[in-house]
Amino acid sequence: MDLKQLRAFVTVAETGNVTRASGLLNLVQPAVSRQLKLLEEDLATELFDRGRHGMQLTDSGKTMLEYARRILNEVARAKAEIKPVNAPIAGIVSIGLLASTADLLGTRLATMVAERFPDIRLRLTIGYAGHLQDWLEAGDVDAALLYGRKETPQLHVKELLEESLWVVAPASAKLSSKRPLSFERVAREPFILPSAPQGLRAVIEHAATEAGVSLQIRTETNALSIQKSLVMMGQGWSILPLVCIAPEIQRGELSAAPLKAPGLKRTIVLAASSNRQATAPVRYVVATLLDCVRQTFDDGCWPEARWRD
Repeated sequence: MDLKQLRAFVTVAETGNVTRASGLLNLVQPAVSRQLKLLEEDLATELFDRGRHGMQLTDSGKTMLEYARRILNEVARAKAEIKPVNAPIAGIVSIGLLASTADLLGTRLATMVAERFPDIRLRLTIGYAGHLQDWLEAGDVDAALLYGRKETPQLHVKELLEESLWVVAPASAKLSSKRPLSFERVAREPFILPSAPQGLRAVIEHAATEAGVSLQIRTETNALSIQKSLVMMGQGWSILPLVCIAPEIQRGELSAAPLKAPGLKRTIVLAASSNRQATAPVRYVVATLLDCVRQTFDDGCWPEARWRD
């Protein structure tokens, strides 16, 4: 198995066609087919179903694709980071952002990294905390913002800030920041929530259990935009951090209210894998991410939040 075989395999898998793959790889078709055959012989299994509908991955091929992409990404990162002593800081750094913080932080972080380290290529990956932690532990992202996570043998964790979670409803519900709601009142409404076992879902269900109520879950979705759209349409209520619904509240598309004391809060943390050494580009970008979060907080752009450090 070598890198040429892996590149050929990934390109064919992504294009679904040897002809298109050969054009992208600047190779003749027989050479691409030869690389695939050698890889399959090495693995002692077929990676593609070859039919009139193109090259379709087998189950083994789907598994191999994940590993092949990861290997090629790691090689690309190594090439970018191995440089002369006096060369500028360069490399590929992947940062995971929570869906609820992506709009708030994504553009600012990308701008700060570009200004400070123009030779670093930044990859921003957006997702819910559970997905981000899986990608972090698998090595697909170098560092990520999570919430509610503690230090583990697999993760280094630094607490950043604590934010309140608010009840979110259609504008017609006329919820107000001046009228906190009890969990018992909120539980009368149908809910739009992330799918289990996502962290936000776990926080909400734990609070419901503590309050002795059961939630009427109408729809589950791991897309924040769909979650908010369904609430706007009157399909149900939800509970979200105020930071990700502030624009919709200002435009009069949603209404929101805090929960009665003690309320509901979550802690945002910066997490990195303890199983792999952070390269210089990763360290610089992580430091920039910390600056980005702190500046956003200091600018008053993170409502109902409290700095923990």
